[in-house]
Amino acid sequence: MQKTAIVTGAFGGIGTAIVQSLVENHFFVIAVASQRRTQADFDQWLNEANINPKQVQATFLDVTDTQACKLALDDLIEEHQHIDVLVNNAGITRDTTFKKMSIEQWREVIDTNLNSLFNMTQPLFAHMCAQKQGRIINISSVNGQKGQFGQANYAAAKAGMIGFSKSLAYEGARAGVTVNVVAPGYTETPMVAAMKPEVLDNIRGQVPMQRLATPEEVAKAVRFLASDDAAYITGETLALNGGLYMN
Repeated sequence: MQKTAIVTGAFGGIGTAIVQSLVENHFFVIAVASQRRTQADFDQWLNEANINPKQVQATFLDVTDTQACKLALDDLIEEHQHIDVLVNNAGITRDTTFKKMSIEQWREVIDTNLNSLFNMTQPLFAHMCAQKQGRIINISSVNGQKGQFGQANYAAAKAGMIGFSKSLAYEGARAGVTVNVVAPGYTETPMVAAMKPEVLDNIRGQVPMQRLATPEEVAKAVRFLASDDAAYITGETLALNGGLYMN
């Protein structure tokens, strides 16, 4: 039976690579994108990413809205009957020093990057436990492990994802539901590519491997954790940062 995966933040650089990788591995993927997106955006994204439209379904959803997530996920469970994998990849940044940070900048990042885990995971976790099988993979960040100047909100959210995942891993273990984290370092996404060249050179200089990660490398880590080969791995954080932070 074909497996079904849900991926949030699907239209971003890492999200696109994750969807591509899962589709190549014969998953049916439900691509979750912001409710501000449209079907036309979805069609364009499929075309640009060269993704088979028969293998992907779009869901436009505000992942910070608890009730909307529950209703949408209940409908998806009823439609597909068997959801095997959840990848919580939605994320934003609102970088500034803590002294200048507004409560809106704090809440936007916490709501999108951390509270969305509750909204997306709780309905699906109950479903996965009932079916005695599931994979939950949360995309954190190296800055959630080591901290970063000007990212108190982002680092707090990404560190919270790791604690959340370890705790939920205990609850899911006996039911056959694994919960793991992928923590990328700086990755070649459009957002990073928009940085000034001198800033990118400085970042590369801090990384022992002297380069950034590719979205495809992150996606391969996700694909592994979603596979049967990772059935005995839970509560782990898989770091892809080129040696920038070693724990």
